[in-house]
Amino acid sequence: MSRLAEIVRTGPIESRIGRAILSIVEPDLGREREFNRWYEDDHAIVSALGCPWVFAGQRWIAPRRLRELRWPQESAVVSPIETGCFMAAYWIIDGRYEEFLDWVRPLVVDRLMPVGRMSPPRRHVFTNDQRYLGAAYRDEGGPRDVHALAYPFQGLVVQVIDAGSAADKARLVQWLLDEHLPRALDGSTAMMALLFESTVPPKPKPGADWYERRLTLLWFIEEAPDACLESLFRPQDATIAATGLGQVELVAPFLPVLPGTDRYVDELR
Repeated sequence: MSRLAEIVRTGPIESRIGRAILSIVEPDLGREREFNRWYEDDHAIVSALGCPWVFAGQRWIAPRRLRELRWPQESAVVSPIETGCFMAAYWIIDGRYEEFLDWVRPLVVDRLMPVGRMSPPRRHVFTNDQRYLGAAYRDEGGPRDVHALAYPFQGLVVQVIDAGSAADKARLVQWLLDEHLPRALDGSTAMMALLFESTVPPKPKPGADWYERRLTLLWFIEEAPDACLESLFRPQDATIAATGLGQVELVAPFLPVLPGTDRYVDELR
């Protein structure tokens, strides 16, 4: 019996998000199409969707006109604020993240890197393994969190909030899930908001305490995301700051990538 056959006989097996890989990436200038094709035709399949326990994935793109709408200008997450043309997210079944790593690490390090399949023209802007904390929904029925990357939403807005301290983060999470998110979603064109926290890497950079404080929200929108930025997201800056628990460090709208195409790539620069 193979090791994989043994693994599936025990352990968690619920259809529940445990971890997510969230990644905002900036392709090299002039090589945007090359990067897009490498990522979609090879990387997303072999290094993510083809790995055990990854049950959903989706990519988004931010043409220049959308990146110009981001705020704040002095962001603790992305600098310059317009950096990061592509966004990707993958859901990993709860309780299986370590097994996913056991698969993907040797795949990448021992097999893909030596033959140049992990050296595309790009740099990571905001890439982190994230722990799923919960969701808020606008509607009683309809798609839930596990469906978010399959449902045909018209846009995604990434909202990053840094708590004032690690101690403040727990209170901020509770307030977001219990009060703020349901209120913000009510009557809006956003159907759901999913909340994640950054996890501390094995070897964090000295002085980088944001790992302990950072929360990431993914807002799934039923219309073009620029149409609701000012009405839905701008007021949240003051509302969140007024709690004294944290502040918004990034609001970034994206459009869904149309699989198999280079749609919007010519609009990146």
